[in-house]
Amino acid sequence: MMSNYTLYGTEFSLYSGKARAYLDYKSIPYDEILSTVRVYKDTIVPNTGVKFIPVVKTPDNEYLQDTSNIIDQLEVKFPEKSVYPSSPKQRLVSLLLELYGDEWLLIPAMHYRWNNKDRSFIFKEFGKVVSPKSPGFVRKFLGKKVGDRFKSMVPALGITEKTIPAIEQWFEKGFLVDLDKHFEAHSFLLGDIPCIADFGFYGPLFAHMYREPNSFEMLNEQAPNVVGWIKRMQNSAELEGDFIADDEIPETLFPILANLFDTHWPVLEDTAVRLSEWYSRETNDIHITEPTRVPRRLGMHQFTINGVTEQRMVLPHSQWMMQRPIHLYSSFSSNEKKAMEPFLKKINALYAMRFNLDVEVSRLDNKFVIL
Repeated sequence: MMSNYTLYGTEFSLYSGKARAYLDYKSIPYDEILSTVRVYKDTIVPNTGVKFIPVVKTPDNEYLQDTSNIIDQLEVKFPEKSVYPSSPKQRLVSLLLELYGDEWLLIPAMHYRWNNKDRSFIFKEFGKVVSPKSPGFVRKFLGKKVGDRFKSMVPALGITEKTIPAIEQWFEKGFLVDLDKHFEAHSFLLGDIPCIADFGFYGPLFAHMYREPNSFEMLNEQAPNVVGWIKRMQNSAELEGDFIADDEIPETLFPILANLFDTHWPVLEDTAVRLSEWYSRETNDIHITEPTRVPRRLGMHQFTINGVTEQRMVLPHSQWMMQRPIHLYSSFSSNEKKAMEPFLKKINALYAMRFNLDVEVSRLDNKFVIL
């Protein structure tokens, strides 16, 4: 009998939601342990060296961290029902949309959670991490202290009084409308079963919105097909089916992909440029033999969302996710690239896939480094 895996996470954590949904879909046996302050201190930090969840402990006592890394490691051990399409165009799109879900949907996820007038629900959720057995009013009090630290990060993500109307207009009248139309015609993003991108979308849309009372009402009213997809993701273990035939990408995804390249990709490119400049200054063009730790932040840069321009912090670790589709595209044969050109031009992506990365971000002992 197979020993169980262990998931260390929380119900309200965006990335825990992504990992949990994957474990459920693959029917990987696991136990879940709430990541309380004590669990962080006694288990997570000593075994990973970082303070981030989710973490998955394997039956061999290996501790896996970062959702994309967790999924990639488990795909090797559980290859059945792979979440990566085998055809080139669909595989590329699945990585691009996973990137978009992980990095860009974080903006509306954080906005709708922390800019609600009534934050009692999320404060109680955070209170479970501090004192899980305390009464609700105590958890709310304790959770507010922890939650306020997360709320203080919101402006640094570019979510300000200036951008909030633009974020809501883009999300509610653009992205959510487009996604709802897609799920009216398709069960998942690329067919009858979920791909890696479905899990990337599920994290923010489930953990930050579907579970929380105020944003749930908005989702349920404006995007019933998205809500239906969330429910399918929650009950995906017994699913049978396949990805869409002939490497086809549904046209219902084109507006979302176009937004990725028009709005999100310029932020990623500027992040890569700034990281390269920082590394050049840091090393002073001297040959470095030791890995160089990548900082969590690198100052601020400009971004534009729905026509409104604002400042947000530069997040160098985003380049690691950006590299995944770039590396995949680089691995394609000339014929595969040529066949893909018309599609990439339609979504304004051809130039992006040819973007040159001056430095590469790697993961070493759960930390981002330049080797």
